[in-house]
Amino acid sequence: MSTIAWGTPTGRGVIAAATLGSGLTLLDGTVVNVALRTMGDDLDASLAQLQWISNGYLLSLASLILLGGSLGDRLGRRRVFVVGTIWFAAASLLCGLAPNAEVLIAARVLQGIGGALLTPGSLAMIQGAFRTEDRGRAIGAWSGLGGIAAALGPLVGGLLVDHASWRWIFLINLPLAVLTVWLAIRWVPETRDPRAQGRFDVGGAVLVISQFTLLGDCRTGRRPSFIEAAEPAEADRLYRRFHEQVAAAGLTVATGVFRAQMQVELVNDGPVTLLLDSRKRF
Repeated sequence: MSTIAWGTPTGRGVIAAATLGSGLTLLDGTVVNVALRTMGDDLDASLAQLQWISNGYLLSLASLILLGGSLGDRLGRRRVFVVGTIWFAAASLLCGLAPNAEVLIAARVLQGIGGALLTPGSLAMIQGAFRTEDRGRAIGAWSGLGGIAAALGPLVGGLLVDHASWRWIFLINLPLAVLTVWLAIRWVPETRDPRAQGRFDVGGAVLVISQFTLLGDCRTGRRPSFIEAAEPAEADRLYRRFHEQVAAAGLTVATGVFRAQMQVELVNDGPVTLLLDSRKRF
């Protein structure tokens, strides 16, 4: 039951936890870009490895975010949010201690998985906790503060690289994650979606993950095997066409899912999970 009012201590605690959690994932999506050159010099990383340091995080986050939302509906939104935050912090520690580019890429993928667990929970906790009449203001505050976190990424990254080490762009997540977990446990009530029933749509999840994996291959210049098997001239033509189609499809799917989810949530009493439930429910 959504009973928390806007402006109360509990309401402020819920917004603080949700904003800090989602802010961590947004910050790490932008903060790395200004440190890539320093990382490459320190770890002797190739251009392809540097691309995967950035893309590995974004792809795992985008591929699994729907699954993370569905898990929160079933197992408890606060519980999955807290697990995702702890997972994200552990992966951030591994990033900060990475001895080479391969370990850093793997840790970034793990970071994306943690982000996929906590990001949908940040909005879902607000939707499930606040009264209907206060929900719009709460979501507006969460969205605006999250945008500030994303915009601060390059500035924070530059300051840490110049005055400390690129490793601190990951290690700084640890105290922030501790604060986020404490706020969530202290202030956020546990909520679930009583309509979340049925089995997971495994085929849909695999399709989404495959889509973003192909998109990542295109972004790093890697050609799928069925294109490499063609004649050189034909392979170039196929690859250009394939790149255009995958990029367009990925953007369309991601934008459409997000817009549809936001529109449905604004007229419902609570969050709704798209694509990863075998039973359609609105």
